[in-house]
Amino acid sequence: MSEQQDYEPRIVAFLCKWCSSAGSDLAGVSRIQYPANATPITVPCTGAISPMYILSAFNKGADGVLVSGCHIGDCHYIEGNFLARRKMHLIMELIEFIGVEPNRFRMSWVSAAEGAKFARVITDFVNDLKPLGPQDKLKRAERV
Repeated sequence: MSEQQDYEPRIVAFLCKWCSSAGSDLAGVSRIQYPANATPITVPCTGAISPMYILSAFNKGADGVLVSGCHIGDCHYIEGNFLARRKMHLIMELIEFIGVEPNRFRMSWVSAAEGAKFARVITDFVNDLKPLGPQDKLKRAERV
């Protein structure tokens, strides 16, 4: 097998405590199969995610970063996911500006009742990251 075939992307997944984290739990207890490439980090709300968290994850070698929260209009903190959506749009522009491929960042809306959807989001993200290969740390270090 070549190095590219052996490559498994490393994903940092920031998950809303109320919805997406519970959706990942549901996928697990339902024994839904999906890749174990994501390291989950539970946050109170996606609106509380600092852009620095995402940049730090990429800087520390994550091949992809996922932010997943409550569906728009269903936030436990009323407007947290609206705030997150605005921040994530800006982050997309920022990561592209610093030279990280935009396809390495993803946002999704997964409720606590959507274990199968959570599994599909992770599977799709892993499948989209594999052709990109690992982040090139040398190029990233030259940009900084």
